[in-house]
Amino acid sequence: MKGGSFNSSFSPPLLCTTETRSRAFAKVLLTLLGFCLCGSAVAFLFGGAFVIITYKSYKAFFQNPFFPLPGCLALMTAFLLFPTGALAMLTPVKNSRGHQGTLMYLLVVLFCLESSSIMLTQLYSTQEASHLASRMSALFHQYNRTVPNSSSNEAVDAIQEQLQCCGINNYTDWCGPALPNHLQMDPLFAPKNCCKEAALDCADSVSQPEQLFEEGCLPKLEKRLRFVRRYMNWCCVVVGCLEMLTVISDGILMKQQSFQDFRILDSANFS
Repeated sequence: MKGGSFNSSFSPPLLCTTETRSRAFAKVLLTLLGFCLCGSAVAFLFGGAFVIITYKSYKAFFQNPFFPLPGCLALMTAFLLFPTGALAMLTPVKNSRGHQGTLMYLLVVLFCLESSSIMLTQLYSTQEASHLASRMSALFHQYNRTVPNSSSNEAVDAIQEQLQCCGINNYTDWCGPALPNHLQMDPLFAPKNCCKEAALDCADSVSQPEQLFEEGCLPKLEKRLRFVRRYMNWCCVVVGCLEMLTVISDGILMKQQSFQDFRILDSANFS
């Protein structure tokens, strides 16, 4: 009896102490996670903008018109992360069931957006990488110095200027069998935009490779696609882990706060 009375008298205080500590820890963690979610919105803003800018800059080499869609989803995620992070910081202060439920709902929406973004980024970037070589080869083969305003010339000039590259694989493509010589005025000369900015006296001749960009446009654009894929994957994984911790912290607060006792459907109210 004494042992039983000892346990019954001391268990409730110990239980209350444990619940109080877990609740206090959840509040602190939720506040820190709110700051992290607001900061991660900047990472998604950069990733989404980078995907859209990549498509607009090199859309002549891409076949899928929906390539910017993962970027748009990333921007939506970024704009939704700001209020979610602010609500995560506000929830421990207000201690409101409405705030807790709204936060949980926003986290579910974010999970859906991020999972869609990561899957579409993986799918579209892989598809474009597989068709990139053939598409680039076709545009470079259509390059003609005698028609400077053609669409193929503009696409080739733009990618060589922006990526600071020359040729498909390297600068030797302009004098080798990779590109047809009859489309050029002189097979020993590459386009002017192959010249390095530091080479002021560049004569755009392949016989002076030190004055030209040595790396080709295909490996550089493939590297850009790999960066997009890895960046979006890591963003979604890291932020997804933060959101999972936010769900757990918010769930602890919701579990330890009882629901309001609504009696609107009580039969006594209708008698």
